[in-house]
Amino acid sequence: MNGWVILDKPVGLGSTQAVGAVKRVCREAGLGKVKVGHGGTLDPLASGVLPIALGEATKLTGRMLDASKVYDFTVAFGTETAGLDAEGEVVATSEVRPTLAEVEAVLPRFTGAIEQVPPAFSAIKVDGQRAYDRARKGEAVAMKARGVTIHSLQILPTCGEVAARSADGGGWRPEASVDAAPPLHHPSGGPPPRTGEELESITLTAHVSKGTYIRSLARDIARALGTVGHVTMLRRTKAGPFALDQAISLDKLNAFGQGAAQSDVILPLEAGLVDIPALDLSPEAAGAIRQGRVWTGGSTQDGLYWGRDSEKRPVALIEVSAGTLKVVRGFNL
Repeated sequence: MNGWVILDKPVGLGSTQAVGAVKRVCREAGLGKVKVGHGGTLDPLASGVLPIALGEATKLTGRMLDASKVYDFTVAFGTETAGLDAEGEVVATSEVRPTLAEVEAVLPRFTGAIEQVPPAFSAIKVDGQRAYDRARKGEAVAMKARGVTIHSLQILPTCGEVAARSADGGGWRPEASVDAAPPLHHPSGGPPPRTGEELESITLTAHVSKGTYIRSLARDIARALGTVGHVTMLRRTKAGPFALDQAISLDKLNAFGQGAAQSDVILPLEAGLVDIPALDLSPEAAGAIRQGRVWTGGSTQDGLYWGRDSEKRPVALIEVSAGTLKVVRGFNL
């Protein structure tokens, strides 16, 4: 059993609980004990794409942790909380509310390589302890700024705005890459904000590097607008190569344990490799690579590949350099 379950994680479920649910369903489906791991923690208060690896695919979870992510999130202005989300003590308030034009003007300051201070309520270790453990004890936790990259940051149109623009015949198209394109829905619905209107909240979409804290990004955007704010909705729409259209609900996952088709729930291992070019190996090369040996004589350009045998089965992640093939990570399939 080697592959991926891409779960559309609901709010309230922790990532560890999601992994436990997949293990339970695999047992119910008669698969026995299966090695399971997730490809990037998603907070209980967040929803969306949570890649869960099975079997040999767990060897790729490190790559998934390093991959960029796309999030939709709503910033509520006027209140900042200790956890920078909808839970926790209120630590600051403001009567200032920004306009749409002011939000649009400030977003370029948070695009590209930036420095951000992670929330005190985070899993980062400070002096050997998780920051959130110390914060929950009431300790003042000094978090160090870290460099992250915001590949794109845009205002997410509401369903009303999408409908209005589509009716005009043009349709809404983001200026950034397809990776950051928002879905044609909005978690809270409602009419689009007007340019001069003071906003109680706004929903954004961000394509970010690993290590980015959306809660910190929301806090800093609000402060740059002369107010304070916190995240009231957070939904991950893409993680590495996996997007929402590949994700399944908990109900569909549970149906697998009751006899639903495996193909409806589990993606193949190579689904996590679509952002890496494939390299077809000769039987001799595949045999050598499976044994962890270096193979020479290749004519492929230098770089990272996933090697596959004559039956298109993944053999290993391979680094090619000057015609030499070296194993980065082998798959025991």
